[in-house]
Amino acid sequence: MPIRQFRRLMLVSAFIGMPALAQGWQIPKPAPGLMPNPAAGKPLYERNCASCHGVDLKGTDKGPPFLHRVYVPSHHADAAFQLAVKNGVRAHHWKFGDMAPVKGVVPDEVAHITAYVRARQCQAGIE
Repeated sequence: MPIRQFRRLMLVSAFIGMPALAQGWQIPKPAPGLMPNPAAGKPLYERNCASCHGVDLKGTDKGPPFLHRVYVPSHHADAAFQLAVKNGVRAHHWKFGDMAPVKGVVPDEVAHITAYVRARQCQAGIE
């Protein structure tokens, strides 16, 4: 297993034990065996995320950029994307207000979207 994948696995494992579970939240999980695909994630991102986070992932006046160090996997693990889509997010890093849950987007789609975001972050040197 490459070191980068190992680190992400460790981060997700650490995240699972964090206070979110103490609040009774279940982390949505993609289907077993799903291979998240950035190419599949691009149109899903454009349809469900780009209006706030920007077509170029650089944010808008409605939402923060994903091409920013705040969203590195060591600070926002992939599970954070699953929780954000399902439950929404209270404003904590930015002054855009709270993010509402994204209705109709299932965990498999979030996994593809996250793969797309991570691929774009890698292209931008954010790892």
